[in-house]
Amino acid sequence: MILKESHKYLYILAVLIVLLPIRANAQSEDALGSFSPYSIYGIGDISSSGSAFNKMMGGVGIATRNNRHINFLNPAAISARDTLAFMADFGVEQKNSYFKEGNSKTLFNTFNMYDFVLSFPLYRSSALAVGITPFSDLGYDFSTRETNDDILANVGDAQYGYYGEGSIYSLFLSGAVTFWDRLSLGAEFIYYFGNLERHSTVDYENSSYRSWDIGTQHHVYGFTGKFGLQYEQKFSGDRSLIVGATYRMGTNLKGNKIRFAYASTSATIDTVRYDASTPSFRIADEIGVGVSFKKADKWTVEFNYLRSDWRNTGIDGITEFNKDIFKSSVLNSFRAGFEYVPNRYDVRYYMRRVAYRGGVYYNQSYYTMNGHNVGEIGITIGVTLPVFRFYNGINIGIDFGQRGGFGGVTMRERYFRFVVGFSLHDVWFQRPRYE
Repeated sequence: MILKESHKYLYILAVLIVLLPIRANAQSEDALGSFSPYSIYGIGDISSSGSAFNKMMGGVGIATRNNRHINFLNPAAISARDTLAFMADFGVEQKNSYFKEGNSKTLFNTFNMYDFVLSFPLYRSSALAVGITPFSDLGYDFSTRETNDDILANVGDAQYGYYGEGSIYSLFLSGAVTFWDRLSLGAEFIYYFGNLERHSTVDYENSSYRSWDIGTQHHVYGFTGKFGLQYEQKFSGDRSLIVGATYRMGTNLKGNKIRFAYASTSATIDTVRYDASTPSFRIADEIGVGVSFKKADKWTVEFNYLRSDWRNTGIDGITEFNKDIFKSSVLNSFRAGFEYVPNRYDVRYYMRRVAYRGGVYYNQSYYTMNGHNVGEIGITIGVTLPVFRFYNGINIGIDFGQRGGFGGVTMRERYFRFVVGFSLHDVWFQRPRYE
C-alpha cells in the first residue's frame, strides 16, 4: 500500500516537471499566451470554462453530477462526490489556429495551463472547492503598410502595427450541499483580476519622422457571485433525470486605466502622454440552464444553454481600434455532449473501463462585427484513461472548431485544440487493513 501511494505522488511530480518547461519554452518563442485577431475587441476572447472533463463533452456541465470529476461549471455540482475523498484537477491546452481574411493567411500555436481546482468534503453531503481559471484572453499581433499614394509621396513608406496581450483570471471558492439526496444548492464567490494591454504603432522608413507607440493598459479587479441548483429525479433501472440552472451576477471592474503615447527616434524616446483614470466597464451577468439523462455509471447525455447580455456594460469604450466595426451584443451558447463507459469496474479489460466522450457546440460571441454576429461551431471528442485506482484518470480531448467565415463575417478562424487534464483522488480517514 505504501509503495503504491508513493508511486502515485511520484507520477504527479513527474507530470509537473515535464509540463512546466514546455510552457516556459512556448512562452519564450512568443510573448502571447493566446492568439486570435477576434480578441482585439473588449476584454478579449471569453474562455471556454470547465475542466477537460467538460471540454470533451462540448462544454456541458450545468446538469452534470459525477463523483469522479470536479465539475465547477455549476456550484451545486460540487457536492456530487465521495464524502471521504480529496479531489484535484488541473489541465493544459495546446491550440493550433489557422486564420484567413482575403488573401492573408496566418498560422499560430499557443500552449497554456487552463485550470487548477481542489475540492474538499465538509459535513455529510456538503463540500467546498477552490480554484483558478482564465476568464478571458487577449492576444493579437498584426501589421499593415500604408497604401495611400499621397501619404507615400509626402512621408515615404509607413507601417502600422497592432499588438495586444493579457488575461483576466477567475479565482473562486464554491460551496454546495445536497438535501434529500435529490436537491443540491451551491454558491460561489468569484474574484476577477488581470491586465490588458494594447498598442498601436506607426513606423516610418524616413528617419526624419518620429515613430509612435500609442495605447492603453488596464489593471482590473472585481468581485461577484454565482449561484446554482440541481435536481435529480431517479427512476428504475439506475436511470435518472437531472435539471440544473446557474446565475452569475454582473459586476463593475475596478482598478486603473493608463493611456500612453511615446514618440521615438533612433536615439531618444519622448513621453507625449501618460495619464491614469478609473475603468468604466463591467462583466455582464449570465444565466444558464441544462438537462441531462443518465444511467448510473454507464452513459450520460446532456444539453446546456447560456445567455449573457453585454450591450450595456460599457465594454465598447475600452477598444480604441476600429470602434465602428465592433459593437457589444448578446452572448448565446448551445452545447450538447455525451459520455459512455462500457464497464467501469471491469478488472480484465482495461479499455472497457475507459470513459468515451463527445460533444458539439454553437456560440454567438458577445460582440458583432460589421453588424453581424460572430458565430463559432465545433465538435469535441475525448477519453478518460483510468490510472492507479478507478477514480484517478488522465483526460485527453480534441476540439475541432471554426469561428467566423459564415453569417456575413468574412474573417475565418479554424482551430485544433488538444487538451490534457488530470483528475486526482485521495481518500481520507480510512484505516488501512495492512501496515
